Amino acid sequence: MTDATALPGQPRGGISSGPVGDRAVNVLAPNASPMTLDGTNTWILAEPGSDLAVVVDPGPLDEGHLRNVVDTAERAGRRVALTLLTHGHPDHAEGAARFAELTRTKVRALDPALRLGDEGLEAGATVEVGGLELRVVPTPGHTADSLCFHLPADHAVLTGDTVLGRGTTVVAHPDGRLGDYLDSLRRLRSLTVDDGVHTVLPGHGPVLDDAQGAVEYYLAHRANRLAQVETAVEDGYRAPSEVVARVYADVDRSLWPAAELSVRAQLEYLEEHGLIR
Repeated sequence: MTDATALPGQPRGGISSGPVGDRAVNVLAPNASPMTLDGTNTWILAEPGSDLAVVVDPGPLDEGHLRNVVDTAERAGRRVALTLLTHGHPDHAEGAARFAELTRTKVRALDPALRLGDEGLEAGATVEVGGLELRVVPTPGHTADSLCFHLPADHAVLTGDTVLGRGTTVVAHPDGRLGDYLDSLRRLRSLTVDDGVHTVLPGHGPVLDDAQGAVEYYLAHRANRLAQVETAVEDGYRAPSEVVARVYADVDRSLWPAAELSVRAQLEYLEEHGLIR
C-alpha cells in the first residue's frame, strides 16, 4: 500500500461525506465514474455559529442528492442562503436550478447562462454570507468559465476541476486552453506561497493537505506531457488520436476520449508558440 503522505498533495483517506475543517462539509454525490472519480463533492460552507450557509457546486440533477444537501445543512441548524458554481459542467451544475428552487436561493457563476439572479462572479470579488468570506479566483483552462474560491479563514481553496484530489484534470478543448490553465496553476501556486493556502477542497477526490505540493505536481505533469506530445509530433504522429495512443498508452482506454481533448489543447499551444508546424 502506498503511504498517502508520499502522494502528490498528501491526500487524506477515503472520500466520504462529512465535515472538513471548521467551515466546510462535503456531501458526496452518487455519480461515481472514471471521469468523476468517487462522485462530485458538493461543499456546504458556513462560519462557525452562523445559521446561514453557502453551497458550492450542487452537482448533478439528482433529487435525492439535492435534498440530502439541504437536509445536511438544516441538521446543523443552517439555512442555505446562496449557491455558487465553480464551472458549468453538468456533474457540478446540472442540479443548480432545481437546488435553487428547493432553497429559494440565487445562483452565482461566471457564465451568465448559469446564473439565477442578477449578480455574477468576477475576479477578485469577495462573497460574504453570515460572516463567511470567500474570495473569487479566476482559473480558466479546464473550461473558460472555471473559478476557484479561496477560503482564507481555513487556509483552503475550493478548486472545482482545476485541481482534483486524485489524478489530473482535462483541459477541455476547445473551451479549455492550455496557456490559460498553466497561468491558473501559477495563480494557485501564488496563493500557497503568498496567502498561506495549504488545503485543497477539490470538486472530485479526497481533500489534499499539501496544496503547494499538489500544484507543483500539476505544473510538472503538464510540462512533461507537453514535451511528450511535442516528441510524438516530431516522430510523425500528427492526428490527435495517434498522439493519444502514443503518449497516453499508460492511461485506461476509457479515458482516451478525454485525453484527446487535452492533446488537442496541447497541440494548439505548441502551434501558437511556434514549437510545431
